[in-house]
Amino acid sequence: LDDGNAVVAAGRDIDSIVERFGSSPALLPVALDVTNEAQAKAGVNAAVAKFGRIDVLVNNAGFGLLAAVEESSDADVRRMFDTNVFGLLNITRALLPVMRKQRSGHIMNMSSVGGYRSAAGFGVYCSTKFAVEGITEALHAELEPLGIHATVVEPGYFRTDFLDASSLLVGKEVIDDYDATSGTVRRRAAEMNHNQPGDPQKLAHALVTLADASAPPLRLALGSDTLKAIEEKNAYVAAETEAWRALSKSTDFAS
Repeated sequence: LDDGNAVVAAGRDIDSIVERFGSSPALLPVALDVTNEAQAKAGVNAAVAKFGRIDVLVNNAGFGLLAAVEESSDADVRRMFDTNVFGLLNITRALLPVMRKQRSGHIMNMSSVGGYRSAAGFGVYCSTKFAVEGITEALHAELEPLGIHATVVEPGYFRTDFLDASSLLVGKEVIDDYDATSGTVRRRAAEMNHNQPGDPQKLAHALVTLADASAPPLRLALGSDTLKAIEEKNAYVAAETEAWRALSKSTDFAS
C-alpha cells in the first residue's frame, strides 16, 4: 500500500485485516479459507470487480508440522496438505483465467528452505513444500509463453510466529527411538522461536522487489541459511550422483 499498489488482503478474519491495515480505497479485505474453492473464486471475482485486474498473487497460506514421519498422524498430515498444497491450487486455479486474459501476471508461491532440502522432524511438512516446488516449476513452463511469471520463494528461518502454536503443529506421539533426530529438532525449534536469523521486514521488501522485476527467477532463495542449505545439498547430490553413475547408466538398453 505504501508503494502505491492496490492490495487484496485475504484471510479468515476480515476484521483483523481492517484493524491492522486501516481503511483505504486501495485495500480490499476478502474473507478466505483457502481450502474452500467457492471462497477462492468469490475473492477473485471481488478483486476484479473492484480493481479491474490482478497482477500479482502471493500464495502464502500454510502451517507446519513438527514430528518424525512415523509420529505424524493421518489427520494432521491431511489437514496440512489441504492448506499447503490443495489450498494453493484452489487459489491458483481461480485466478489464472484472469491472468491468461490479461496475458500478464506473476504468481509467487511461498515454499521454504524445506522445499529444497528435507530434514528430520519436518519431513511431512517439507513434502508439502516439495509439492509446491514441483507445481511451480510446471507453472513456470506452462505460463511463460502466455506472458505470466511463476516464482517459488524459499525463505529460511525468519523471525515470525511460524514456530508458535498458531502456525506449527507438534506431533502428539513421541517415539523414543527418534529422540536423537526429530527429538533434537523439537528442542531446537523451541530455543530458536523468535530468535531466527531472518528479518521479516526485509523479506517483505524483497517480495516487492520481486514483484517489480521484469525478468523474475523461477526460484528465489531468501536468507543466508537457505543459501547454505542449497549449496550443501547441491554438493551432496553431485557427489552421490558421481559415485553411483555406473549403476545409473547400466539400466539403459544396450545400443
